[in-house]
Amino acid sequence: MAKLAQNFAKYVIKLRINAKGIVERPDIIGAIFGQTEGLLGSDLDLRELQHTGRIGRIEVDVKANKGRASAEVVIPSSLDASETSLIAASMETIDKIGPCDAEVEIISVEDVRSQKRQYVVERAKEILRSLMDQGMPESQKISEMVKESVRSWEVVNYCGLSAGPDVLSSEEIIIVEGRADVINLLKNGIRNVIAIEGSRIPQEVADLTKGKTTTAFLDGDRGGDLDLKKLLAVAEIDFVARAPPGKEVEELSRKEIFKSLRDKVPINQTNPEKSVPLENAEPPEMKNDEKEREFFASVLEGLVGTRAACIIDRDMQVLGKVPISEIGEMLDNFSGVFAIVFDGKINQLVVDMANKRRISYVVGMGFKERVRSVGTRLLTMRDLKPGSEDPQMYSEAINPGA
Repeated sequence: MAKLAQNFAKYVIKLRINAKGIVERPDIIGAIFGQTEGLLGSDLDLRELQHTGRIGRIEVDVKANKGRASAEVVIPSSLDASETSLIAASMETIDKIGPCDAEVEIISVEDVRSQKRQYVVERAKEILRSLMDQGMPESQKISEMVKESVRSWEVVNYCGLSAGPDVLSSEEIIIVEGRADVINLLKNGIRNVIAIEGSRIPQEVADLTKGKTTTAFLDGDRGGDLDLKKLLAVAEIDFVARAPPGKEVEELSRKEIFKSLRDKVPINQTNPEKSVPLENAEPPEMKNDEKEREFFASVLEGLVGTRAACIIDRDMQVLGKVPISEIGEMLDNFSGVFAIVFDGKINQLVVDMANKRRISYVVGMGFKERVRSVGTRLLTMRDLKPGSEDPQMYSEAINPGA
């Protein structure tokens, strides 16, 4: 490891260099500084970063064999994770060392703090073992204190928010309300979690949801309902999980946590007002009124093979029939649109058009992709006539986007 104080480096970049000829340490150092100069802009210029102490002394171990040289390079960094990753990636653009062609490969980017955490855990075990050997009567209490300390070490800071250590690396994340919720999930082995911590949803959380499958894990009270509304306004939520009624996420047992997460529902099957699946909370327009369901089903069946859409008003009258490709253009020609029924699979574009115009229903053959809807209910033939359709044809309607 580089000769650098432990309280300085947060990350260590390790490189492997293979040169097609004999090179020495000054050649490698010169190539690292010279060929990355200006690549990432002045803020991430290696010379400036080393001058200000944010990049430490670069260690190079060169070995020669049969007319070729190989080297392992260690670069300590006190930058944050994203900046360190950029520096590491820039190393792989180096293609020449001295007079020789060369290849650079990233071996690893290590979090030095994880080594510290491991040391703390192992040392705590030794201390606890020593205390228990002495026969202290409150060993269980001491164990819990050590475990709580380790959990606090695992909480990381992401843009000022409390989060689990896997929130960036995991393809799925869980959003909770506060730091206590994060600690409770960490306690039970769930590390890809982040807290919103406040009445306003941070933009950093909204940005994080764009590239990951996101579950909102909310308290089982009115506060959870409000948090869901705020999240839906700015973030891309895929699933919603709720604590049991009247309980908060921070006080759930391991069994309750995993049961709540198993019972999560896709966002398009959730009513933000009541936080229950739509199939169990029908809107007033269709409650106990099978005639409307039958009407939608008959219109949909009549459209099979036509690639057309019917525009319907609140009196269940067909205002017009248009090609699917012209739905967006033709909708503005109709007033009082209550529903769109069409011969195709529901996608986000159609849902967005309906949400914008406050249309109550979109009815299609199935789901083309995972979609999100606020205010517009989405129905398929499976909803209108359960069990009557070809299961393969409508499989996406069960679990959109799966």
